[in-house]
Amino acid sequence: MNQSKQLKSRRKIILATFLIMACLFISGCGEKTEKVYRVGIVSGLASFIEMADGFKAKMTELGYIEGKNIVYDLHELDADPAGEKRVARRFVEDKVDLIFAFPTGPSFAAKAAAQGTNIPVVFAMAGIEGNNLVERISKPGGNITGVRFPGPEMTVKRLDILRELVPQANRIYIIYDHNYPNAPIAIGQLRPAIRDTGLTLVEEPINDLEECQAALQKRAALDDIGIDAILMMPDILTHSSECFGEILKFANEHKAPIAGTVAHTADQGAVFSYGPDTFEMGILAAIQADKIFKGSPAGTIMVVTPTMYLRLNYRVIEELGLDVSEGLLSMAKEIIR
Repeated sequence: MNQSKQLKSRRKIILATFLIMACLFISGCGEKTEKVYRVGIVSGLASFIEMADGFKAKMTELGYIEGKNIVYDLHELDADPAGEKRVARRFVEDKVDLIFAFPTGPSFAAKAAAQGTNIPVVFAMAGIEGNNLVERISKPGGNITGVRFPGPEMTVKRLDILRELVPQANRIYIIYDHNYPNAPIAIGQLRPAIRDTGLTLVEEPINDLEECQAALQKRAALDDIGIDAILMMPDILTHSSECFGEILKFANEHKAPIAGTVAHTADQGAVFSYGPDTFEMGILAAIQADKIFKGSPAGTIMVVTPTMYLRLNYRVIEELGLDVSEGLLSMAKEIIR
């Protein structure tokens, strides 16, 4: 009888040991396994890649350590609409936890690809006026939120800065991709503003790089190029490295000041840029991604409007013999010397 009790006791010990070992093997004995978030990032323009850097930096600050509890799949494109759709579909097929897309084109591609899934989309540098990217700023709806591109108000403000910096410029040239969703909205704001000033708006709608090159070459062959200054418009094509390079070459050859948008346009030769900081926009997008990962539905998170900054390229300003007012100097976040 005593041996029977001992045998039962040993069996209980063996069973308990087996259960403990199974617990350790299967679930780490109750320890919670940390989730690893997978984020797909698509940059639609080479010069905007700083947005991804800002996003990653802020995510690290918020506790998402790359390679530990978050991994990124980054795709860099340069004015490639077909590539934007292909990459967005790939992210959905891979079942990422979130898509971060910028600027406007990739944002639309990401929204379309993620439709009908539970994959949230965070956009940046995307125009939301005159389209269905979001329902409204306060409540974007669906499974999307982000950082808007304040194109309409920014375009008119850049015209005002250009007029102050180059008061002798009467013919303002805009060369732009008329198919890009941001362009019609910006032009809708620009035309009445131009009429109120008495200036002439010289419009050059284009479809691709070849048309950009042909238009500039045709104008360069004229005895009078017909323009006094260039106002960059909010589209991807004219901000691609190839097309902007052509515009900059034309401007340098004909001493035509360029009113730029995002920071890199001033770095490369525009007399000024006025727009949001791309790194900072990445930071703002990361804050929204963190809210999503913590349980807030993307469509309930308010769309953010970034701060706008003026950067003056003083070297080009001096080369063109322009005068800068104290007001513009004090307004500038940075003066490139």
